[in-house]
Amino acid sequence: MNRSSYTVTRGVERAPNRSLLYACGLTPEELDRPLIGVISAYSEIIPGHIHLDKIAEAAKAGVRMAGGTPVMMPAIGVCDGIAMGHTGMKYSLPSRELICDSVETLAVSHCLDGLVLVPNCDKIVPGMLMAAARVNIPAIVVSGGPMLAGRHRNREISLSQIFEAVGSYKAGLIDDKELAEYEQDCCPGCGSCAGMYTANSMNCLSEAIGMALPGNGTIPAVYSRRIHLAKRAGMQIMELVRNTICPRDILTPQAFANALAVDMALGCSTNSVLHLLAIANEAGVPMNLDIINQISARTPNLCHLAPAGQEHHIEDLDSAGGVPAVMAELAKEGLLDTSLLTVTGKTVAENLASVQNRDPEVIRPISNPYSKTGGIAVLWGNIAREGCVVKRSAVDEKMLRHEGPARVFDGEEAAISAIYAGEIRPGDVVVIRYEGPKGGPGMREMLNPTSALAGMQLDKEVALITDGRFSGASRGASIGHVCPEAAAGGEIGLLRDGDIIEIDIPAGKLNVRLSDEELAKRREGFRPSPPPITSSWLKRYAALVSSASQGAVLKAP
Repeated sequence: MNRSSYTVTRGVERAPNRSLLYACGLTPEELDRPLIGVISAYSEIIPGHIHLDKIAEAAKAGVRMAGGTPVMMPAIGVCDGIAMGHTGMKYSLPSRELICDSVETLAVSHCLDGLVLVPNCDKIVPGMLMAAARVNIPAIVVSGGPMLAGRHRNREISLSQIFEAVGSYKAGLIDDKELAEYEQDCCPGCGSCAGMYTANSMNCLSEAIGMALPGNGTIPAVYSRRIHLAKRAGMQIMELVRNTICPRDILTPQAFANALAVDMALGCSTNSVLHLLAIANEAGVPMNLDIINQISARTPNLCHLAPAGQEHHIEDLDSAGGVPAVMAELAKEGLLDTSLLTVTGKTVAENLASVQNRDPEVIRPISNPYSKTGGIAVLWGNIAREGCVVKRSAVDEKMLRHEGPARVFDGEEAAISAIYAGEIRPGDVVVIRYEGPKGGPGMREMLNPTSALAGMQLDKEVALITDGRFSGASRGASIGHVCPEAAAGGEIGLLRDGDIIEIDIPAGKLNVRLSDEELAKRREGFRPSPPPITSSWLKRYAALVSSASQGAVLKAP
């Protein structure tokens, strides 16, 4: 079998290349084996990544056991929770593109035969999957796993509770002592934060789409099973290399449909829409918001994990049978294509052969779903002509249909100041604009505003819409990704205080009660505000980024 690594390890002409590999401590025997890049996003600033050195070492052990030569290489990452609520969040979504580009650079420059991708948090997982699809050499994902839930006064909690606690504190509902307790209790150790937030959503979907071994999305970070999983991933990459099974053999249109079905059943973060669109783009698979809504319309929602529900966290999903158990429920009604190949080397059907749902309270049976439609809904209307997205499963029943006066803010800071000052009233629709991919730039997450409203007990009475994003930790009628964004001339930029906004999530509608003539009149002389950019990197990003409805990917030159 001809290997990519032979380019740098074979032949007289490659003596200089080999000399540099020997300088790294590799032996001739190791250079005679497949060269496997273990791309680790280990760092000491992200709780989900502080243990990835151990996961990477376990993966390397697996590669060696199966006859390969592992070489560890780095990847960057941003902790969205630490970046939240300030300028740092502008870099979060753009970092996905840097991660993808850097993995491509490492893989191609060094002629690797295969990749073990070791991410864990929000943009790192999709960034690595995008790169796998782009370079299309054998690859497997093994994440660091979820954090265990924290405990506050005998109640399980996770990251969303501390953000909401700030709102409760501002509203005088808790005191300094209890706020400090939340701060200390919500994140007990390493791992991706314990709810069905973006990181865990993407780690679960890595399984569903066939690029990770069963258990990748749910085995807690601190369990020995996580180390076992990493070793098996290292061994399995060697099987993929030997059989020349590449990402695009797995990332087919049907695999994306499977991932979307699992997305809807789990009630994943709305960010999963952005990321699946971006991965599909790299894989050359056509996908758009219409396809997502079609799958949502036929797929029941089976799980209410935090923040949609407060009782269950990812560790509970793991105990119930994990992603395979969810997939097995969907397969009962023919909602998955079970003939597809996965990185196990087996089909979806073979992977699910002995799977059982061990806890119908955590994973509802397909015959008794939370709702007959999926956890995510796409809405359209005269202020979202290209669509927008809401985590339907995290919206209170009485807010599924709502109309109220707009409270319009240019940027997150102005909105959060008004919320903390008690200026938002029940029934209001908070509009935050100029936070899209181009206008932010970087499409910041609006977790502070949504959490403040929840902490002030307004999440069942106030809606929030934005051309930015929402964290997977957000709950309530939080409608994001409004396209076209304000900076691109979208109608959200024409809204004024007092305009009546009509939200109908079951019907897939988001409109402002204004005539076409009035909107056209307002457009006369309208000039979008320029992005507030000081960084040259963000200037490049703003100039090249596409609409959120296309995954906020960088446009090809």
